[in-house]
Amino acid sequence: MLNRDYRDVIGGGLLAALGAGIALYSVTHYSMGTITRMGPGMVPTSLGSLLGIFGVIIAATAMKREGHWPEYRIVTPLIILASIAVFGIMIRPLGMMPAIFFSTVVAGSAELKFRPLSTLALALFLCLIAYLIFSLGLGLTFPLFAWPF
Repeated sequence: MLNRDYRDVIGGGLLAALGAGIALYSVTHYSMGTITRMGPGMVPTSLGSLLGIFGVIIAATAMKREGHWPEYRIVTPLIILASIAVFGIMIRPLGMMPAIFFSTVVAGSAELKFRPLSTLALALFLCLIAYLIFSLGLGLTFPLFAWPF
C-alpha cells in the first residue's frame, strides 16, 4: 500500500471543491460577458477555476509523496471558536482593548505548549497595533475601554 501525504491530499481536495463551487455559482448566477466587455461573473469564474486547478495539482502531487496521517486535536478549533465568542461577548460591555486582550489569551491556550509570557506579550502587542490602526490611523470613535462598573 502506498503511503501518501494525506494532509496535502485533503487540503488540495478541499481547495478543488471550493474553487469548483465558486466557479459553478458564478457561472449560474452572473453573466459572463465577453473578453472586451467583462460581465460580473468573469473574474469569480476565472479565479474559482484557477483555485480548483491548483487544488487538483496539489492533491495529485501529494499522491506521489510519502507522508503520514496528520495528528489533530478536536479541542484546538473549539478553543479558537471560543476566543471569537469571547471577543464578541466582551467588545460591547468592556471595550476594544480588553476584548482583544482576553480573546488573544484564550486563543493562545490552543497551542500544545502554552507559553504565558509570549501569549501576554502577543496580547499587548495586538492591543497596541489595534489602537494604532483603528484609533489613530483610521480615526474610529468606538470606546477603547468601557468598564461597566
